[in-house]
Amino acid sequence: MSYSTRLDALKQRHASLESRIQDEDQRPRPDSDALMRLKLKKLQLKEEMEKIGSLVH
Repeated sequence: MSYSTRLDALKQRHASLESRIQDEDQRPRPDSDALMRLKLKKLQLKEEMEKIGSLVH
């Protein structure tokens, strides 16, 4: 898998996590543990995207 393909896949997963975070946050009683896990995963994806991004450019 090329770096740009991997980066595109990570961007899609990152956007999906953002959507899930917003959905959870809009609930009347958001699950703080779920939000924490989603945000942590989103941060990990962002770090991986930055690392790959530096290799592509």
